[in-house]
Parts: sequence; structure tokens; C-alpha cells
Amino acid sequence: MTTTIQPRAALDPRRPDEAYLSFWRERHLCTLTTPRPDGSPHLVPVGVTYDPEAGIARVIANRSSRKVRNVQAAGPEGARVAVCQVDGRRWATLEGRARVRTDEELIADAVARYAERYGRVPRQNPDRVLIEIALERAMGKG
Repeated sequence: MTTTIQPRAALDPRRPDEAYLSFWRERHLCTLTTPRPDGSPHLVPVGVTYDPEAGIARVIANRSSRKVRNVQAAGPEGARVAVCQVDGRRWATLEGRARVRTDEELIADAVARYAERYGRVPRQNPDRVLIEIALERAMGKG
């Protein structure tokens, strides 16, 4: 079943309509864009989970990855980032402030959410961290 997202410029990431939320529940490879220390964009494929009630998107990652280092380089206020997914003419973007979390409970919760969305449990990784994005904007177009 294909869901159509109504065209929008921007919407509240804590109050998405059902079509937008449904699109984020589907299994899609996403991208994460982080700023490099020189300001240029670094874009990589990732799995993303979206929690509108909390206003958070989550990306699990290896602590030594460039995306994690980019977020950390932004300092304690976090990095401005975007995650996006595309399926034909449908697309959805979430933007916000990312911070790296190392708390084991937060990481375990993020892994469980990933497993639910993507239908598989990621391999064990003792160097896993969480990129937690406090959402500020959501966009999408069908």
C-alpha cells in the first residue's frame, strides 16, 4: 500500500499528519547530513527512527565514524543536521540539533526502535553510540 503525503513547505515535527507519520514507519534507507568542521556538508546513508511524541529522531552509529565526529566537533550545543528519506515522488525531511549520546539505556532503546522499523537487529557493536536529533522542522511532499 502506497501512502501519499500532502504537499507542504514545513510542518510541526511533533504533530505530523497520519500520512507523514505512516511514511516514516515504512522501511526506507535514509540519509543524514552533518556539517564538517570546514562547514561543508557530509551526507551518508543511515537508518533513522522518528519519535514525534518526544520530538526526536535517532541514528545509531559507530563512535569513530565521520558523522559522529562531525556532531561532536560542533560542541555541546550540538550540530544542525537533517535526515531525509525518498520513495519516488514522496520525500520527508527532519531537521534539528544533533548530539551524541553514550548512555547504554538510550542506545539500547534506539537499537530496539531500529529493529522494529527495519525488521532486523543490528549486529553487536561495543563502539555503538546514538546520534539523537532534537527536531525543529519537518518537511515533506508527495
